[in-house]
Amino acid sequence: MKKTIYGVTVIGMIALSAFTMNDDIYKVDTKASSLEWTGKKLTGEHNGTILLSSGEITMKKDVVTGGKFEIDMTSIEDKDLSGEWKTKMDGHLKSADFFDPVKFPKGKFEIISATPIKDAKEGDFTHHVKGNLTIKEITNLIEFDAVIKMKGENIACVGTATIDRSKFDIKYGSKSFFPEIGDKIIYDEFTVKFNVVASK
Repeated sequence: MKKTIYGVTVIGMIALSAFTMNDDIYKVDTKASSLEWTGKKLTGEHNGTILLSSGEITMKKDVVTGGKFEIDMTSIEDKDLSGEWKTKMDGHLKSADFFDPVKFPKGKFEIISATPIKDAKEGDFTHHVKGNLTIKEITNLIEFDAVIKMKGENIACVGTATIDRSKFDIKYGSKSFFPEIGDKIIYDEFTVKFNVVASK
């Protein structure tokens, strides 16, 4: 009986090992990757960048099976202003009114699924991505289309995600929280254009 149990255990471990070996992990090149945000208000818009601090994409037989990314919230900055105005904007983005990276230094995104888009043509988006985004320790599901391409031992993911800041308790200038705000409104939705590069 003991020999039988031992044999089954060994077979199970071998099978699990073989299954795990089929998962290819691609590490994100944080220097080659970029995240560019755009936020809009009634009277205009601002744009800037934020950095990934780490990340990985999991593949199995050229199919995306998962991915985890850590966002350095302390790196958020404005790019369309300069001088004193830029300093004020960066300070406001890093205040409790917005992302408060002193208290919440890391954001996270975890891929739940990356479904190939049927009959996608050259130049079209190739995948529909669903995942959990965490900002200020609040997690919400987001969805977006992306181009995911493999070349040798490299993988590139390009697209734009639309995020509703009100779902992450970012209230400043939001009509969702302040209905009478008038022309000082800052729209809840902002976009993040991403270009993520990863390799084995």
